[in-house]
Amino acid sequence: MKATGIVRRIDDLGRVVIPKEIRRVMRIREGEPLEIYTENNGEIIFKKYSPVGEMTRFAEQYAEVLHRAGGFQTVITDRDTVVACAGGSKRELVGKAVSDSLETLMESRVHYVVRRDAANKVGVVDGTDKTAAVVSPIVSSGDVVGSVCMIREEDKTPSETDVKLIQTAAQFIGRQMEE
Repeated sequence: MKATGIVRRIDDLGRVVIPKEIRRVMRIREGEPLEIYTENNGEIIFKKYSPVGEMTRFAEQYAEVLHRAGGFQTVITDRDTVVACAGGSKRELVGKAVSDSLETLMESRVHYVVRRDAANKVGVVDGTDKTAAVVSPIVSSGDVVGSVCMIREEDKTPSETDVKLIQTAAQFIGRQMEE
């Protein structure tokens, strides 16, 4: 565990403020759910809750089916990290942070399809050259919880069917999470 040197007091309602710098670094937004764990040695651990992360096995299988159907490398993300990947190196992507451009795209709730001129590239994962061919945000109970992405390949352009596959997958995953 990393020590920060920051001390906070609990108020009369049992609340404690997580410092702004920690929220920024950890990408914790207002209203975001946190899981709370306790350890036998008295430690209290806050962990960001990822509803998509709870469905990792399902997401892995779904990504594999999408890859087989469309032929593109496919990733499923929560709001912060890649949860599942098919059609490429999982080690390179799974568990890695999503790019700021993908995070912004998810927040805007817009379906994205790369243009032929590729001037509007959306990076998928920080620290890689992977860009998106198609992105559709996963919305569950009115909240954006992640995305489904097809990774762009230089010699391939996504078809209308590929776009519909990704959009349908995002809608289906969102509905699954509501039940």
